[in-house]
Amino acid sequence: MLFLVIFILTAIAYVLGRSRAATLRKNGTLMHSLPRYYGYLTAIYTALPALIVLIIWSVAEPTILKKSTMGTLSAEVQSLPEGERNLVLNDIKNLATGGISQSANDSVRTAAAAHYAETRDRSRLLKSIAVILTALAGFFYGLKKIHSNTRARVAVERAIMIALIGCSCIAIFTTLGIVLSVLFESLRFFNKVPFTEFAFGLHWSPQTSIRADQVGSSGSFGAVPIFAGTLLISAIAMLVAVPFGLMSAIYLAEYASSTVRAWAKPLLEILAGIPTVVYGFFAALTVAPLIRNVGESIGLDVASESALAAGLVMGIMIIPFVSSLSDDVITAVPQAMRDGSLGLGATKSETIKKVVIPAALPGIVGGILLAVSRAIGETMIVVMAAGLAANLTINPLEAVTTVTVQIVTLLTGDQAFDSPKTLAAFALGLMLFVTTLILNVIALRTVRKYREQYD
Repeated sequence: MLFLVIFILTAIAYVLGRSRAATLRKNGTLMHSLPRYYGYLTAIYTALPALIVLIIWSVAEPTILKKSTMGTLSAEVQSLPEGERNLVLNDIKNLATGGISQSANDSVRTAAAAHYAETRDRSRLLKSIAVILTALAGFFYGLKKIHSNTRARVAVERAIMIALIGCSCIAIFTTLGIVLSVLFESLRFFNKVPFTEFAFGLHWSPQTSIRADQVGSSGSFGAVPIFAGTLLISAIAMLVAVPFGLMSAIYLAEYASSTVRAWAKPLLEILAGIPTVVYGFFAALTVAPLIRNVGESIGLDVASESALAAGLVMGIMIIPFVSSLSDDVITAVPQAMRDGSLGLGATKSETIKKVVIPAALPGIVGGILLAVSRAIGETMIVVMAAGLAANLTINPLEAVTTVTVQIVTLLTGDQAFDSPKTLAAFALGLMLFVTTLILNVIALRTVRKYREQYD
């Protein structure tokens, strides 16, 4: 509701600010900016301070409610460990909201729940009043700033620039936080397992004993079979997706009529909207048995779950990524380049091979890179069609597994985040990140080389 109130006040501020500036301009006042910029400036003065107050209050409110509620409890409860205090507080919250609680007959906790509910309601009321008053104050201040000396356009553009910089910083810091969180957990893993064993080991069996006195495996953390399986399935998928996707894009962009294009492109892109679990069912129930039956009919030993089945279905799933992006890039090549080639006597096929594809190569490589990332990160199809066995093989007819499948397997259920088995998931994630980064660098260098050649 507060967001809705702020939005309504902001819309009113924009309309009134623009109208007032237009009126002053009509009466002969020489304004610095167009009327709409004064409307934008008034809207910013209305919305921005109110949103800042709302965010600060919302962040601080839970801590204040927690301290206020815990102050009503006995010293014995307040001296409990942090985890137990949080359980008590959650029980009190359930009482206050009418949820299921084990302390409905406890008079102390019931009183604490009543205090919590009263404090929460009072805080919400004060927050609403503070936000609305702040928005109104900004609204009237923005109207007051509408005069000839106000450089509204400069102020609005500066505010937009600050917002863009803020969004960029959030994206950068988020990426940095993800990398650091994975890196720190990976370092904990490498303190327990040598990096050389992880990077060059040929056997993957992460099962470890939970207690020192428990009989169990000490675990083997050689990640080579996992990365080999990832590369094998991704290579099969790309061998399917790149030729079919690129050729379909060339046909749709250069040869197909407008009617065929209007029907074919949406139908092709439907493949991108199918959930991956559906592809997994298709791979497990149709493609894998078909490959096994064909292999057995010609005397080949084919596993029930094979890299070939997963790679083929994954390639079908990735075709729209390559096709759609390549089609958009090929269509964006200027028509003048085609006309010049045709005017010099080249055929349509020669024009496509010698002019259009080289000019569109950076975008095509970008689409293929996106498809590779999609293939490396796919999980469901591999689980259902390729299995969980970490086999070191290049035979596509055998069962293999991938990095993402192992990460999901290691982090499924209640896990202790101090064992090598669980920390291995972060090490796999870090190695996958580094591998993807290297592939991107190689692709960017390739694109730069060909772009310089054809510019």
